[in-house]
Amino acid sequence: MPYFRAGAQSTAKLWYKGGSSPVTEADIALDTYLKGQLSELLPEAGWLSEETIDDPARLGRRYVWIVDPIDGTRAFASGHPDWAISIALVQDGKPVLGILHAPIHDRLYEARLGEGAWSNGVRLRLPETETFSGAVRVAGPKPLVDRLERQINPVERLPKVPSLALRLARVADGSIDVGLVSAHSQDWDIAAADLILQEAGGRLTDLDGSVPVYNKPSPSHSEMIAVASRLHPRAIGAMRA
Repeated sequence: MPYFRAGAQSTAKLWYKGGSSPVTEADIALDTYLKGQLSELLPEAGWLSEETIDDPARLGRRYVWIVDPIDGTRAFASGHPDWAISIALVQDGKPVLGILHAPIHDRLYEARLGEGAWSNGVRLRLPETETFSGAVRVAGPKPLVDRLERQINPVERLPKVPSLALRLARVADGSIDVGLVSAHSQDWDIAAADLILQEAGGRLTDLDGSVPVYNKPSPSHSEMIAVASRLHPRAIGAMRA
């Protein structure tokens, strides 16, 4: 938090990995801290994080921590509030624990498999209606929103949430009806929010309807959609049309 300045450039040192992906000293410090704490909590678990060199040994572990120390680094670095800390514990490729903390919004999302999802202690439950009512509130990349809008109208285009994890969590809390995800999201972007959404009564799938599987050799995913479970057939049908 000392590195964050609302509406202004962060005081943290910033550099780019792979030529275009930003990382700050705050990302690295938080990654180091979380790896130490979580590895002590569950020593048998593997580790997969955006800011740690991948160790293929994780593939042989039944449990794996999947972490993004700052999801939305560009937002963090530029003083935008929509960034979050994402922590998931995956068992046999499926998330069983998800924690998402958005410090600037003072919002903590949490979920355990089969035990529900919560936001600041309030249970999250998505409505069970099977039809959209009124303008559908959509957040995501413009090309995907355009595709949805051609089939579902009217659509209210919400500002794209820089943190993908936070975008999905806002589907879980009902402030976004449909969250769209471009190709090449990574395990650490979505694993914690995926469980939070599931436990709130929602679904995250690719456009073929398949749920993501985690801790595979490649942590990358295709285009995805997040929506309440009862609305999933209508929404995914619109994206396929």
